[in-house]
Amino acid sequence: MRLIFFFFVAISTSALAQNNYPQDYFGSPLGIPLILSGTFAELRSNHFHAGLDIKTQQRVGLNVYAAAGGFVSRIKVSHFGYGKALYITHPNGYTTVYAHLNKFSPEIEAYVKKNQYQKETFEIELFPTAGDLKIEKGDMVALSGNTGGSGGPHLHFEIRDKNQHPINPLLFGIDIKDSINPFVYSVYAYPLDDKSFINNSNSRKKLRLIPLQNGDYNVENIEAYGHIGFGVETIDRLDLAANKNGVYNIQSFINGRKNFELDFSKFSFGETKHINRLIDYEHYKSKKKRIQKLFKPYQPLSLYKNVLNDGVLFIQDSTHSVFKIKVSDFKQNNAWVTINIEGKKNKVNTPEPEKTSPYFINNNETTTLKKGKVLVTFNKNTFYDDFYLDFKVKNDTLFLHEDIIPTKKNFQISFDVSSYSDADKRKLYIAKLIGHNKFPAYSKTKRKDNVLTTYSRTLGTFALATDTENPTITPINFKKGQWLSNFRFLKIKIDDSLSGISNYRATVNGKWILMEYDYKTKTLTHDFNDGLISETKNNLKLIVTDNVGNSATFESMFYRK
Repeated sequence: MRLIFFFFVAISTSALAQNNYPQDYFGSPLGIPLILSGTFAELRSNHFHAGLDIKTQQRVGLNVYAAAGGFVSRIKVSHFGYGKALYITHPNGYTTVYAHLNKFSPEIEAYVKKNQYQKETFEIELFPTAGDLKIEKGDMVALSGNTGGSGGPHLHFEIRDKNQHPINPLLFGIDIKDSINPFVYSVYAYPLDDKSFINNSNSRKKLRLIPLQNGDYNVENIEAYGHIGFGVETIDRLDLAANKNGVYNIQSFINGRKNFELDFSKFSFGETKHINRLIDYEHYKSKKKRIQKLFKPYQPLSLYKNVLNDGVLFIQDSTHSVFKIKVSDFKQNNAWVTINIEGKKNKVNTPEPEKTSPYFINNNETTTLKKGKVLVTFNKNTFYDDFYLDFKVKNDTLFLHEDIIPTKKNFQISFDVSSYSDADKRKLYIAKLIGHNKFPAYSKTKRKDNVLTTYSRTLGTFALATDTENPTITPINFKKGQWLSNFRFLKIKIDDSLSGISNYRATVNGKWILMEYDYKTKTLTHDFNDGLISETKNNLKLIVTDNVGNSATFESMFYRK
Protein backbone atom coordinates (compact mmCIF):
# COMPACT_ATOMS: atom_id res chain seq x y z
CA MET A 1 0.00 0.00 0.00
CA ARG A 2 2.84 2.44 0.90
CA LEU A 3 4.56 1.86 -2.47
CA ILE A 4 1.30 2.40 -4.36
CA PHE A 5 0.63 5.60 -2.46
CA PHE A 6 4.00 7.13 -3.22
CA PHE A 7 3.68 6.05 -6.86
CA PHE A 8 0.56 8.22 -7.16
CA VAL A 9 2.29 11.08 -5.33
CA ALA A 10 5.23 10.88 -7.74
CA ILE A 11 2.88 11.10 -10.71
CA SER A 12 1.14 14.16 -9.29
CA THR A 13 4.44 15.89 -8.48
CA SER A 14 5.72 15.22 -11.99
CA ALA A 15 2.55 16.70 -13.46
CA LEU A 16 3.02 19.84 -11.38
CA ALA A 17 6.58 20.18 -12.63
CA GLN A 18 5.55 20.26 -16.31
CA ASN A 19 5.72 23.80 -17.65
CA ASN A 20 5.27 24.82 -21.27
CA TYR A 21 5.47 28.58 -20.69
CA PRO A 22 8.48 30.63 -21.91
CA GLN A 23 10.99 30.92 -19.07
CA ASP A 24 13.15 33.90 -20.05
CA TYR A 25 10.79 36.05 -22.10
CA PHE A 26 9.40 38.26 -19.31
CA GLY A 27 11.62 40.30 -17.05
CA SER A 28 10.90 41.80 -13.65
CA PRO A 29 8.50 44.78 -13.66
CA LEU A 30 10.44 46.45 -10.82
CA GLY A 31 14.10 47.26 -10.24
CA ILE A 32 14.13 45.93 -6.68
CA PRO A 33 14.13 42.39 -5.22
CA LEU A 34 10.63 40.99 -5.61
CA ILE A 35 8.78 40.40 -2.35
CA LEU A 36 5.07 39.56 -2.52
CA SER A 37 2.16 40.69 -0.41
CA GLY A 38 -0.30 38.68 -2.53
CA THR A 39 0.00 35.53 -4.63
CA PHE A 40 -1.80 34.36 -7.74
CA ALA A 41 -5.36 32.99 -7.38
CA GLU A 42 -5.45 33.47 -3.64
CA LEU A 43 -8.93 33.73 -2.20
CA ARG A 44 -10.33 37.26 -2.10
CA SER A 45 -13.82 38.65 -1.54
CA ASN A 46 -15.95 37.34 -4.43
CA HIS A 47 -12.96 36.64 -6.70
CA PHE A 48 -9.66 34.89 -7.18
CA HIS A 49 -6.66 37.22 -7.22
CA ALA A 50 -5.56 37.55 -10.84
CA GLY A 51 -1.89 38.38 -10.39
CA LEU A 52 1.01 39.02 -8.04
CA ASP A 53 0.97 41.88 -5.55
CA ILE A 54 4.57 43.06 -5.36
CA LYS A 55 5.70 45.14 -2.40
CA THR A 56 7.12 48.59 -3.25
CA GLN A 57 8.94 49.27 0.02
CA GLN A 58 5.84 50.91 1.53
CA ARG A 59 6.03 53.85 -0.85
CA VAL A 60 4.74 55.06 -4.19
CA GLY A 61 6.77 56.28 -7.14
CA LEU A 62 9.05 53.34 -7.97
CA ASN A 63 9.82 52.91 -11.66
CA VAL A 64 7.69 50.23 -13.30
CA TYR A 65 9.30 48.53 -16.29
CA ALA A 66 7.79 46.70 -19.26
CA ALA A 67 8.32 42.99 -18.68
CA ALA A 68 8.72 42.49 -22.46
CA GLY A 69 8.45 44.44 -25.71
CA GLY A 70 5.15 45.11 -27.45
CA PHE A 71 2.61 47.91 -27.52
CA VAL A 72 0.19 49.51 -25.10
CA SER A 73 -3.14 47.96 -26.03
CA ARG A 74 -5.35 49.25 -23.22
CA ILE A 75 -5.29 51.95 -20.56
CA LYS A 76 -7.92 52.21 -17.88
CA VAL A 77 -8.26 54.89 -15.21
CA SER A 78 -10.97 54.35 -12.59
CA HIS A 79 -11.80 55.46 -9.07
CA PHE A 80 -12.06 51.89 -7.83
CA GLY A 81 -10.72 48.47 -8.85
CA TYR A 82 -7.31 48.66 -10.53
CA GLY A 83 -7.14 52.47 -10.34
CA LYS A 84 -4.65 53.45 -13.03
CA ALA A 85 -3.87 50.35 -15.07
CA LEU A 86 -1.74 49.68 -18.14
CA TYR A 87 -2.00 46.70 -20.53
CA ILE A 88 0.88 45.77 -22.85
CA THR A 89 0.32 43.19 -25.60
CA HIS A 90 3.39 41.23 -26.68
CA PRO A 91 4.26 39.53 -30.01
CA ASN A 92 4.01 36.06 -28.44
CA GLY A 93 0.29 36.62 -27.73
CA TYR A 94 0.52 37.30 -24.01
CA THR A 95 -0.52 40.52 -22.30
CA THR A 96 1.05 41.96 -19.15
CA VAL A 97 -0.97 44.14 -16.78
CA TYR A 98 0.35 46.77 -14.36
CA ALA A 99 -2.19 48.16 -11.88
CA HIS A 100 -2.69 50.63 -8.98
CA LEU A 101 -0.20 52.93 -10.71
CA ASN A 102 0.53 56.45 -9.47
CA LYS A 103 1.10 57.82 -12.96
CA PHE A 104 2.22 56.72 -16.41
CA SER A 105 5.48 57.43 -18.22
CA PRO A 106 5.61 60.93 -19.82
CA GLU A 107 4.58 59.73 -23.29
CA ILE A 108 1.72 57.57 -22.02
CA GLU A 109 0.65 60.22 -19.49
CA ALA A 110 0.41 62.83 -22.24
CA TYR A 111 -1.67 60.43 -24.37
CA VAL A 112 -4.06 59.75 -21.49
CA LYS A 113 -4.45 63.38 -20.40
CA LYS A 114 -5.10 64.53 -23.96
CA ASN A 115 -8.06 62.14 -24.07
CA GLN A 116 -9.22 63.03 -20.56
CA TYR A 117 -9.34 66.73 -21.45
CA GLN A 118 -11.05 66.05 -24.76
CA LYS A 119 -13.75 63.98 -23.05
CA GLU A 120 -13.76 66.03 -19.83
CA THR A 121 -13.50 62.99 -17.57
CA PHE A 122 -11.00 61.53 -15.11
CA GLU A 123 -12.28 57.96 -15.47
CA ILE A 124 -11.44 56.71 -18.94
CA GLU A 125 -10.73 53.55 -20.91
CA LEU A 126 -8.57 53.73 -24.03
CA PHE A 127 -7.53 51.16 -26.63
CA PRO A 128 -4.47 52.47 -28.52
CA THR A 129 -3.59 50.85 -31.83
CA ALA A 130 -0.39 48.87 -32.31
CA GLY A 131 1.39 51.89 -33.74
CA ASP A 132 0.42 54.45 -31.10
CA LEU A 133 2.53 53.52 -28.08
CA LYS A 134 5.27 51.02 -28.87
CA ILE A 135 7.22 49.56 -25.97
CA GLU A 136 10.62 47.89 -25.65
CA LYS A 137 11.49 45.40 -22.91
CA GLY A 138 12.73 47.28 -19.86
CA ASP A 139 11.18 50.64 -20.80
CA MET A 140 9.94 52.65 -17.84
CA VAL A 141 6.18 52.70 -18.43
CA ALA A 142 4.81 54.00 -15.12
CA LEU A 143 5.40 54.82 -11.48
CA SER A 144 4.04 52.46 -8.84
CA GLY A 145 1.21 53.70 -6.70
CA ASN A 146 -1.76 53.04 -4.45
CA THR A 147 -4.70 53.98 -6.70
CA GLY A 148 -8.10 52.33 -6.97
CA GLY A 149 -9.01 49.62 -4.51
CA SER A 150 -5.43 49.12 -3.32
CA GLY A 151 -5.02 48.72 0.43
CA GLY A 152 -1.46 50.03 0.45
CA PRO A 153 1.39 50.89 -1.96
CA HIS A 154 2.23 47.98 -4.24
CA LEU A 155 2.32 46.90 -7.88
CA HIS A 156 -0.32 44.46 -9.09
CA PHE A 157 1.23 42.49 -11.97
CA GLU A 158 -0.47 40.00 -14.29
CA ILE A 159 0.31 37.86 -17.29
CA ARG A 160 -2.68 36.90 -19.46
CA ASP A 161 -2.94 34.58 -22.45
CA LYS A 162 -4.47 35.49 -25.82
CA ASN A 163 -7.95 34.83 -24.38
CA GLN A 164 -7.26 37.27 -21.52
CA HIS A 165 -7.16 34.43 -19.00
CA PRO A 166 -4.73 35.23 -16.17
CA ILE A 167 -1.86 32.80 -15.57
CA ASN A 168 0.42 32.55 -12.55
CA PRO A 169 3.43 34.77 -13.48
CA LEU A 170 5.75 32.45 -11.54
CA LEU A 171 5.22 29.87 -14.29
CA PHE A 172 7.18 32.17 -16.62
CA GLY A 173 10.40 32.07 -14.57
CA ILE A 174 9.81 35.09 -12.34
CA ASP A 175 11.43 33.99 -9.11
CA ILE A 176 10.31 34.56 -5.53
CA LYS A 177 12.14 33.28 -2.45
CA ASP A 178 10.07 30.71 -0.60
CA SER A 179 11.41 27.97 1.66
CA ILE A 180 8.47 27.83 4.09
CA ASN A 181 5.85 25.07 4.14
CA PRO A 182 2.17 26.04 3.89
CA PHE A 183 0.24 26.28 7.15
CA VAL A 184 -2.96 24.36 7.85
CA TYR A 185 -5.17 26.14 10.36
CA SER A 186 -8.11 23.75 10.48
CA VAL A 187 -9.75 20.73 8.84
CA TYR A 188 -13.50 20.11 8.64
CA ALA A 189 -15.58 17.07 7.73
CA TYR A 190 -18.98 17.28 6.01
CA PRO A 191 -21.78 14.70 5.99
CA LEU A 192 -23.33 15.23 2.55
CA ASP A 193 -26.80 13.77 3.01
CA ASP A 194 -29.23 12.93 5.80
CA LYS A 195 -28.04 9.33 5.99
CA SER A 196 -24.37 10.21 6.53
CA PHE A 197 -22.63 10.96 9.82
CA ILE A 198 -19.30 12.01 11.25
CA ASN A 199 -18.59 11.33 14.91
CA ASN A 200 -22.27 10.65 15.45
CA SER A 201 -23.31 13.98 13.92
CA ASN A 202 -25.08 14.90 10.71
CA SER A 203 -23.61 18.44 10.59
CA ARG A 204 -20.24 19.91 9.69
CA LYS A 205 -17.55 18.96 12.22
CA LYS A 206 -14.29 20.72 13.02
CA LEU A 207 -11.64 18.05 13.53
CA ARG A 208 -8.85 18.14 16.10
CA LEU A 209 -5.64 19.00 14.26
CA ILE A 210 -2.33 17.76 15.69
CA PRO A 211 0.78 19.60 14.35
CA LEU A 212 3.92 17.49 13.91
CA GLN A 213 7.51 18.65 14.27
CA ASN A 214 8.23 18.21 10.55
CA GLY A 215 5.47 20.66 9.52
CA ASP A 216 2.87 17.99 8.72
CA TYR A 217 -0.34 17.30 10.63
CA ASN A 218 -2.35 14.42 11.97
CA VAL A 219 -6.05 14.56 12.73
CA GLU A 220 -7.59 12.75 15.67
CA ASN A 221 -9.22 9.55 14.38
CA ILE A 222 -12.84 9.93 13.32
CA GLU A 223 -15.82 7.63 12.95
CA ALA A 224 -17.93 8.12 9.83
CA TYR A 225 -20.57 6.53 7.68
CA GLY A 226 -22.03 7.35 4.26
CA HIS A 227 -21.15 10.12 1.84
CA ILE A 228 -18.70 12.60 3.32
CA GLY A 229 -16.29 15.30 2.19
CA PHE A 230 -13.51 17.35 3.73
CA GLY A 231 -12.49 20.99 3.76
CA VAL A 232 -9.27 22.72 4.74
CA GLU A 233 -8.37 26.21 5.93
CA THR A 234 -4.82 26.86 4.77
CA ILE A 235 -2.40 29.64 3.83
CA ASP A 236 1.16 30.00 2.60
CA ARG A 237 3.93 32.31 3.76
CA LEU A 238 6.91 33.41 1.68
CA ASP A 239 10.44 34.30 2.77
CA LEU A 240 11.01 37.97 3.72
CA ALA A 241 7.30 38.69 4.32
CA ALA A 242 4.72 37.96 7.00
CA ASN A 243 1.67 38.12 4.71
CA LYS A 244 -0.85 35.29 4.67
CA ASN A 245 -0.94 34.19 1.05
CA GLY A 246 -2.80 31.67 -1.06
CA VAL A 247 -1.42 28.21 -1.81
CA TYR A 248 -0.61 26.84 -5.27
CA ASN A 249 -2.08 23.35 -5.20
CA ILE A 250 -4.18 21.10 -2.96
CA GLN A 251 -4.55 17.36 -3.53
CA SER A 252 -6.31 14.65 -1.58
CA PHE A 253 -5.89 10.87 -1.54
CA ILE A 254 -8.09 8.10 -0.21
CA ASN A 255 -6.15 4.91 0.59
CA GLY A 256 -3.32 6.08 -1.65
CA ARG A 257 -5.48 6.98 -4.64
CA LYS A 258 -5.85 10.60 -5.67
CA ASN A 259 -9.49 11.65 -5.61
CA PHE A 260 -9.33 15.44 -5.85
CA GLU A 261 -7.07 18.33 -6.89
CA LEU A 262 -7.28 22.12 -6.87
CA ASP A 263 -4.73 23.64 -9.24
CA PHE A 264 -4.34 27.42 -8.87
CA SER A 265 -2.19 28.03 -11.95
CA LYS A 266 -4.73 29.59 -14.32
CA PHE A 267 -8.40 30.59 -14.45
CA SER A 268 -10.80 32.77 -16.43
CA PHE A 269 -12.50 35.90 -15.20
CA GLY A 270 -15.86 34.39 -16.15
CA GLU A 271 -15.50 31.66 -13.52
CA THR A 272 -14.01 33.67 -10.66
CA LYS A 273 -17.49 34.49 -9.35
CA HIS A 274 -17.84 30.83 -8.34
CA ILE A 275 -15.30 31.27 -5.54
CA ASN A 276 -18.17 31.45 -3.05
CA ARG A 277 -19.14 27.93 -4.05
CA LEU A 278 -15.61 26.62 -3.68
CA ILE A 279 -15.42 27.87 -0.10
CA ASP A 280 -17.85 27.16 2.73
CA TYR A 281 -19.67 30.46 2.24
CA GLU A 282 -21.85 30.21 5.34
CA HIS A 283 -18.78 29.62 7.52
CA TYR A 284 -16.94 32.50 5.88
CA LYS A 285 -19.78 34.97 6.43
CA SER A 286 -20.18 34.00 10.08
CA LYS A 287 -16.54 33.36 11.07
CA LYS A 288 -14.54 35.32 8.43
CA LYS A 289 -12.46 32.22 7.71
CA ARG A 290 -12.30 30.51 4.31
CA ILE A 291 -12.60 26.73 4.24
CA GLN A 292 -11.74 25.33 0.80
CA LYS A 293 -13.99 22.36 0.12
CA LEU A 294 -12.21 19.28 -1.23
CA PHE A 295 -15.30 17.99 -2.93
CA LYS A 296 -17.07 19.34 -5.95
CA PRO A 297 -20.62 20.56 -5.70
CA TYR A 298 -21.87 21.76 -9.08
CA GLN A 299 -19.87 24.68 -10.42
CA PRO A 300 -17.89 25.19 -13.66
CA LEU A 301 -14.39 25.76 -12.23
CA SER A 302 -11.34 24.90 -14.32
CA LEU A 303 -9.29 24.74 -11.09
CA TYR A 304 -10.59 21.22 -10.47
CA LYS A 305 -8.28 18.45 -11.73
CA ASN A 306 -8.25 14.66 -11.39
CA VAL A 307 -11.57 14.56 -9.56
CA LEU A 308 -12.86 11.10 -8.62
CA ASN A 309 -16.56 10.85 -7.68
CA ASP A 310 -16.64 14.64 -7.27
CA GLY A 311 -14.21 14.27 -4.36
CA VAL A 312 -16.97 12.61 -2.30
CA LEU A 313 -16.04 9.60 -0.15
CA PHE A 314 -18.42 6.73 0.57
CA ILE A 315 -17.52 5.24 3.93
CA GLN A 316 -18.99 1.82 4.64
CA ASP A 317 -19.59 0.18 7.99
CA SER A 318 -16.70 -1.80 9.57
CA THR A 319 -14.00 -0.40 7.28
CA HIS A 320 -10.75 1.48 7.85
CA SER A 321 -9.59 4.22 5.46
CA VAL A 322 -6.74 6.72 5.37
CA PHE A 323 -7.43 10.13 3.87
CA LYS A 324 -4.49 12.42 3.12
CA ILE A 325 -4.36 16.07 2.09
CA LYS A 326 -1.30 17.55 0.41
CA VAL A 327 -1.02 21.34 0.38
CA SER A 328 1.74 22.81 -1.83
CA ASP A 329 3.12 26.22 -2.67
CA PHE A 330 4.73 27.09 -6.00
CA LYS A 331 8.21 26.06 -4.81
CA GLN A 332 6.82 22.62 -3.84
CA ASN A 333 7.10 23.18 -0.12
CA ASN A 334 4.44 20.80 1.18
CA ALA A 335 2.27 20.21 4.22
CA TRP A 336 0.55 16.86 4.66
CA VAL A 337 -2.56 16.11 6.71
CA THR A 338 -3.41 12.50 7.63
CA ILE A 339 -6.90 11.44 8.73
CA ASN A 340 -7.75 7.89 9.84
CA ILE A 341 -11.42 7.06 9.24
CA GLU A 342 -13.20 4.19 10.97
CA GLY A 343 -16.40 3.19 9.19
CA LYS A 344 -19.14 2.87 11.79
CA LYS A 345 -22.89 2.92 11.27
CA ASN A 346 -24.60 4.01 14.45
CA LYS A 347 -28.28 3.15 14.60
CA VAL A 348 -29.15 5.94 17.07
CA ASN A 349 -28.10 8.69 14.70
CA THR A 350 -30.87 11.06 13.65
CA PRO A 351 -30.32 13.86 11.14
CA GLU A 352 -30.89 17.45 12.18
CA PRO A 353 -34.27 18.73 10.92
CA GLU A 354 -34.14 20.99 7.89
CA LYS A 355 -35.20 24.59 8.47
CA THR A 356 -38.28 25.44 6.44
CA SER A 357 -40.30 28.52 5.52
CA PRO A 358 -43.31 29.31 3.30
CA TYR A 359 -40.91 30.39 0.55
CA PHE A 360 -39.12 27.63 -1.32
CA ILE A 361 -36.57 28.52 -4.00
CA ASN A 362 -36.59 26.03 -6.86
CA ASN A 363 -33.37 26.98 -8.58
CA ASN A 364 -34.60 25.68 -11.96
CA GLU A 365 -37.46 28.18 -12.00
CA THR A 366 -37.86 31.95 -11.82
CA THR A 367 -39.25 32.98 -8.42
CA THR A 368 -41.13 36.22 -7.76
CA LEU A 369 -41.97 37.27 -4.21
CA LYS A 370 -44.22 40.21 -3.41
CA LYS A 371 -45.32 41.67 -0.11
CA GLY A 372 -46.47 45.18 0.66
CA LYS A 373 -44.38 47.68 -1.28
CA VAL A 374 -41.63 45.19 -2.15
CA LEU A 375 -41.10 42.92 -5.15
CA VAL A 376 -38.17 40.50 -5.37
CA THR A 377 -37.31 38.51 -8.51
CA PHE A 378 -34.85 35.61 -8.63
CA ASN A 379 -34.28 34.48 -12.20
CA LYS A 380 -33.67 30.83 -12.99
CA ASN A 381 -30.25 29.61 -11.79
CA THR A 382 -29.60 32.57 -9.50
CA PHE A 383 -28.45 30.09 -6.85
CA TYR A 384 -26.69 26.73 -6.88
CA ASP A 385 -29.21 24.74 -4.83
CA ASP A 386 -32.86 24.65 -3.85
CA PHE A 387 -33.55 26.00 -0.35
CA TYR A 388 -36.12 27.55 1.97
CA LEU A 389 -35.85 31.34 1.98
CA ASP A 390 -36.62 33.70 4.85
CA PHE A 391 -38.67 36.57 3.40
CA LYS A 392 -40.26 39.31 5.49
CA VAL A 393 -41.27 42.91 4.88
CA LYS A 394 -41.87 45.41 7.64
CA ASN A 395 -42.74 48.97 6.61
CA ASP A 396 -39.90 50.02 4.26
CA THR A 397 -37.50 47.23 5.29
CA LEU A 398 -36.98 43.93 3.47
CA PHE A 399 -35.56 41.00 5.39
CA LEU A 400 -34.22 38.65 2.71
CA HIS A 401 -32.61 35.72 4.47
CA GLU A 402 -29.10 35.91 5.94
CA ASP A 403 -26.18 36.44 3.61
CA ILE A 404 -25.05 32.82 3.92
CA ILE A 405 -26.21 31.42 0.54
CA PRO A 406 -23.86 31.94 -2.42
CA THR A 407 -25.32 33.25 -5.68
CA LYS A 408 -24.32 32.94 -9.33
CA LYS A 409 -25.77 36.24 -10.50
CA ASN A 410 -27.70 39.34 -9.52
CA PHE A 411 -31.32 39.36 -8.45
CA GLN A 412 -33.77 42.27 -8.54
CA ILE A 413 -35.36 44.19 -5.67
CA SER A 414 -38.05 46.86 -6.27
CA PHE A 415 -39.84 49.23 -3.91
CA ASP A 416 -43.11 50.99 -4.75
CA VAL A 417 -42.75 54.60 -3.51
CA SER A 418 -46.10 55.95 -4.75
CA SER A 419 -47.15 56.79 -1.17
CA TYR A 420 -44.35 59.36 -0.84
CA SER A 421 -44.60 62.98 -1.94
CA ASP A 422 -42.79 63.99 -5.12
CA ALA A 423 -40.24 65.93 -3.10
CA ASP A 424 -39.49 62.96 -0.85
CA LYS A 425 -39.29 60.50 -3.74
CA ARG A 426 -36.35 62.39 -5.21
CA LYS A 427 -34.34 61.84 -2.03
CA LEU A 428 -35.01 58.11 -1.64
CA TYR A 429 -32.60 55.29 -2.44
CA ILE A 430 -32.38 51.57 -1.74
CA ALA A 431 -29.74 50.67 0.84
CA LYS A 432 -28.34 47.43 2.15
CA LEU A 433 -28.18 47.55 5.93
CA ILE A 434 -24.63 46.65 6.97
CA GLY A 435 -23.22 45.50 10.30
CA HIS A 436 -24.64 45.55 13.80
CA ASN A 437 -25.45 49.24 13.47
CA LYS A 438 -27.39 48.61 10.23
CA PHE A 439 -25.60 51.36 8.31
CA PRO A 440 -27.58 52.15 5.11
CA ALA A 441 -24.98 51.47 2.39
CA TYR A 442 -26.09 52.81 -0.99
CA SER A 443 -27.11 50.16 -3.52
CA LYS A 444 -27.16 51.50 -7.08
CA THR A 445 -30.76 52.60 -7.50
CA LYS A 446 -32.72 53.15 -10.71
CA ARG A 447 -35.88 55.26 -10.79
CA LYS A 448 -38.84 54.72 -13.10
CA ASP A 449 -42.14 56.43 -12.32
CA ASN A 450 -43.06 55.33 -8.78
CA VAL A 451 -40.69 52.35 -8.59
CA LEU A 452 -37.12 52.21 -7.27
CA THR A 453 -35.08 49.19 -8.35
CA THR A 454 -31.69 47.79 -7.41
CA TYR A 455 -29.75 44.61 -8.18
CA SER A 456 -27.77 42.63 -5.64
CA ARG A 457 -25.47 39.59 -5.60
CA THR A 458 -25.96 39.01 -1.87
CA LEU A 459 -28.91 38.28 0.37
CA GLY A 460 -29.48 40.30 3.54
CA THR A 461 -31.54 43.23 4.81
CA PHE A 462 -32.51 46.09 2.50
CA ALA A 463 -34.47 49.27 3.16
CA LEU A 464 -35.57 52.55 1.70
CA ALA A 465 -33.30 55.33 2.94
CA THR A 466 -33.45 59.10 2.59
CA ASP A 467 -30.61 61.50 1.80
CA THR A 468 -31.43 65.21 2.09
CA GLU A 469 -27.90 66.36 2.86
CA ASN A 470 -25.63 68.05 0.33
CA PRO A 471 -22.08 66.83 -0.15
CA THR A 472 -19.35 68.75 1.68
CA ILE A 473 -16.43 70.50 -0.04
CA THR A 474 -13.33 71.63 1.90
CA PRO A 475 -10.13 73.12 0.45
CA ILE A 476 -7.04 71.33 1.78
CA ASN A 477 -3.95 73.30 0.77
CA PHE A 478 -5.19 76.78 -0.13
CA LYS A 479 -7.59 79.53 0.86
CA LYS A 480 -9.43 82.20 -1.09
CA GLY A 481 -7.19 84.91 -2.62
CA GLN A 482 -3.98 82.98 -2.01
CA TRP A 483 -0.98 83.08 -4.35
CA LEU A 484 -0.28 79.54 -5.56
CA SER A 485 2.64 80.21 -7.89
CA ASN A 486 4.93 77.76 -6.08
CA PHE A 487 2.29 75.05 -5.70
CA ARG A 488 2.39 71.90 -7.85
CA PHE A 489 -1.05 70.65 -6.78
CA LEU A 490 -4.46 71.98 -5.87
CA LYS A 491 -6.23 69.71 -3.35
CA ILE A 492 -9.84 69.63 -2.17
CA LYS A 493 -11.65 67.18 0.10
CA ILE A 494 -15.16 66.10 -0.89
CA ASP A 495 -17.48 63.87 1.11
CA ASP A 496 -21.03 62.59 1.32
CA SER A 497 -22.04 60.65 4.40
CA LEU A 498 -25.17 58.91 3.07
CA SER A 499 -25.78 57.98 -0.57
CA GLY A 500 -22.20 58.77 -1.60
CA ILE A 501 -20.52 60.83 -4.32
CA SER A 502 -21.92 60.34 -7.82
CA ASN A 503 -19.96 62.89 -9.86
CA TYR A 504 -18.03 66.13 -9.73
CA ARG A 505 -17.02 68.86 -12.16
CA ALA A 506 -14.34 71.52 -11.70
CA THR A 507 -13.61 74.57 -13.87
CA VAL A 508 -11.11 77.41 -13.71
CA ASN A 509 -12.11 80.58 -15.54
CA GLY A 510 -14.92 78.60 -17.16
CA LYS A 511 -12.62 75.85 -18.52
CA TRP A 512 -12.87 72.24 -17.36
CA ILE A 513 -9.85 71.04 -15.37
CA LEU A 514 -8.80 67.50 -14.63
CA MET A 515 -9.09 66.55 -10.97
CA GLU A 516 -8.07 63.07 -9.88
CA TYR A 517 -10.31 61.51 -7.24
CA ASP A 518 -8.98 59.22 -4.50
CA TYR A 519 -12.02 57.79 -2.72
CA LYS A 520 -9.89 56.39 0.12
CA THR A 521 -8.74 59.88 1.18
CA LYS A 522 -11.82 61.61 -0.30
CA THR A 523 -9.44 63.95 -2.12
CA LEU A 524 -9.60 65.71 -5.49
CA THR A 525 -6.20 66.75 -6.88
CA HIS A 526 -5.37 69.01 -9.83
CA ASP A 527 -1.83 69.06 -11.22
CA PHE A 528 -0.84 72.58 -12.29
CA ASN A 529 1.72 70.98 -14.63
CA ASP A 530 -1.21 70.14 -16.91
CA GLY A 531 -0.57 73.70 -18.18
CA LEU A 532 -4.21 74.68 -18.54
CA ILE A 533 -4.08 77.59 -16.07
CA SER A 534 -2.11 80.50 -17.53
CA GLU A 535 -3.82 83.58 -16.15
CA THR A 536 -2.79 85.47 -13.01
CA LYS A 537 -6.24 85.73 -11.43
CA ASN A 538 -8.21 82.48 -11.49
CA ASN A 539 -11.78 81.68 -10.52
CA LEU A 540 -12.33 78.09 -9.38
CA LYS A 541 -15.77 76.49 -9.40
CA LEU A 542 -16.45 72.93 -8.20
CA ILE A 543 -19.84 71.19 -8.25
CA VAL A 544 -20.23 67.87 -6.43
CA THR A 545 -23.40 65.73 -6.71
CA ASP A 546 -24.40 62.71 -4.64
CA ASN A 547 -26.31 59.61 -5.76
CA VAL A 548 -29.79 61.07 -5.19
CA GLY A 549 -29.05 64.42 -6.82
CA ASN A 550 -28.13 66.62 -3.86
CA SER A 551 -25.37 68.95 -4.97
CA ALA A 552 -22.95 71.44 -3.45
CA THR A 553 -21.07 74.24 -5.19
CA PHE A 554 -17.73 75.61 -4.03
CA GLU A 555 -16.26 78.79 -5.52
CA SER A 556 -12.94 80.41 -4.77
CA MET A 557 -10.27 82.59 -6.33
CA PHE A 558 -6.49 82.22 -6.40
CA TYR A 559 -3.48 83.81 -8.11
CA ARG A 560 -0.57 82.35 -10.07
CA LYS A 561 2.35 83.83 -11.97
